[in-house]
Amino acid sequence: MMRRQRLKDHQQEQHLFRVRIIIATVVAALLLGLLGVRLTYLQVVNHSHFATLSQNNRVRIEALPPPRGLIFDRHGVVIAENRPSHQLELIPEQVRDLEDTLARLGELIRLEPQDLERIQRGLRTSRRFNNVAVKSNLSDEEIALFALNRHLFPGVDLYARPARHYPYGASLAHVLGYMGRINENELQRIDRRNYAGTMHIGKTGVERFYEDKLHGQVGLRRVEANVQGRVLRTLEEQPPISGQDITLTIDVTLQLAAEQALGQSAGAVVALDPRNGEVLAMVSTPSFDPGLFFHGIPQHTYSELMSHPRRPLFNRVLAGQYPPGSTLKPVLALGGLEHELIVPSRSMYTPGYYQLPNYSRRFRDWTYHGWVNMDEAIARSSDVYFYDLGHRMGIDRMSEFFGLFGIGEATGIDLLGERRGVLPSRAWKRQAMGESWFPAETIIAAIGQGYMLTTPLQLASITATLAMRGQRVTPHLLKSHETDMDLPSSERGRNGLQPVTVRRDSLWDPIIEAMVNTMHQPYGTAFRTGRDALYQMAGKTGTAQVFGLAEDEEYDEELVPEKLRDHALFVGFAPADDPRIAVAVIVENGGSGGRVAAPIARQVVDAYLLGDGS
Repeated sequence: MMRRQRLKDHQQEQHLFRVRIIIATVVAALLLGLLGVRLTYLQVVNHSHFATLSQNNRVRIEALPPPRGLIFDRHGVVIAENRPSHQLELIPEQVRDLEDTLARLGELIRLEPQDLERIQRGLRTSRRFNNVAVKSNLSDEEIALFALNRHLFPGVDLYARPARHYPYGASLAHVLGYMGRINENELQRIDRRNYAGTMHIGKTGVERFYEDKLHGQVGLRRVEANVQGRVLRTLEEQPPISGQDITLTIDVTLQLAAEQALGQSAGAVVALDPRNGEVLAMVSTPSFDPGLFFHGIPQHTYSELMSHPRRPLFNRVLAGQYPPGSTLKPVLALGGLEHELIVPSRSMYTPGYYQLPNYSRRFRDWTYHGWVNMDEAIARSSDVYFYDLGHRMGIDRMSEFFGLFGIGEATGIDLLGERRGVLPSRAWKRQAMGESWFPAETIIAAIGQGYMLTTPLQLASITATLAMRGQRVTPHLLKSHETDMDLPSSERGRNGLQPVTVRRDSLWDPIIEAMVNTMHQPYGTAFRTGRDALYQMAGKTGTAQVFGLAEDEEYDEELVPEKLRDHALFVGFAPADDPRIAVAVIVENGGSGGRVAAPIARQVVDAYLLGDGS
């Protein structure tokens, strides 16, 4: 069998080889050309854009918020501190699809509508490279859940941030105030650079008033991060400067004692050191938990606080304006002595009512007193005696003398939101109401009723002035801070206030003696409170009407709705011969000042002079 032999065609093979070489060369040239075009596009045409992106992906500048200063009471007890809290935050420029990311986060961690609103607000007010809080104060379960799924959320991470903590909770809420998230209005007034990385600011109380001292100075850090935003290393760091620690004049032990004495009543207690104006205790009840506001208070909780009939958010010490009632009788008696309208030993018959000349209406006393001199009129709290004194003094001299004690003026305490009260006069009524003054209004003002209004803080300040025989001091809460340790607190209280001066210093003696007799003589309205005291106390009770009674109406506490019952008041200081504490108490709708308010003041003074607070 013959085998066929295939003959090679060398010429054809060479041609095929050349064709393949040419095709390969053309393809290689095209690829190299495309590569060159792409390199030119990246390196030349878009060099600036991609260089910037590359740098941002590699190096990032982070703000380092400063630790907030701590707050101590006068004995060094911490009353506001910082504790770590885990917070979920996102960096907008590193999140590809923000809406999708938030939706998926909501499946892991519950986000309330107010959380989403706050996130959107943060996105509007922050730069794209700044962190925006998603949710704070995460639970251990939430932390663990996110940690497991962290790789699914580029640009979102957990951070340990300091959170404000108040160890005494509601007990000091109206003194310290609270902190909350910075809102758009606050952004307009703060130094944004110094608040970079800070999401909270003092809203009320000491936290607000001393914000500049407590906040500190922001720091900066340059870090290298990968494309997911994870920090790889720190390149440079300028550490923050911590806020200053401050010490308040508050005695937290006395504060708790005052709060306990006030109990469940709505009211206020203020205790001052009359020698220098230091506020020893400042209680307003009911109160609230200031920690609720730091992490974002739930809407339903806030609504409950706002609509509560006893108004727990209302600071009664600073903003509560009440008729002072009979607590102003010692001041008016001093005015009567100064203008030589009364003689302490001279008695006056008080039949239980007072009638102005040419007036048919009788102004009734709270009880029948008979013959009383000035001492008995103060200690027994005779209205008729002071109706007559007020009538003879007249509203002009009365208003001027009350004004010497600061009635109608803010005390100047280092807190915001203080009300001035009302010191009625002819000019005040004309300006405020466009009406003339009537004689009957003068005698009503003489017993601290009518248009007369004071705050509990004003009453404490007036009492301190009585205790110090005319020396006035400004109530204040700041005792010292880190850069001002050498300034004595007594100097803070002397703020250029003019002292109350009278013709003779001896005029103060019978006034203070009458206040002592109020506490320690059987005819005094606070005798039950003061009779077993281990020190001598000077005081004055007050019972202020909430509504006016007609001439023929009788006040019966049992028949009157609680909200229309009289306010119970008391002012006092101790020891009477060497005052170290002045107190003002008001119990809203509490009834009798001697029965309700005076025992509260006694507990506060006992705690200070006989307890650990001394």
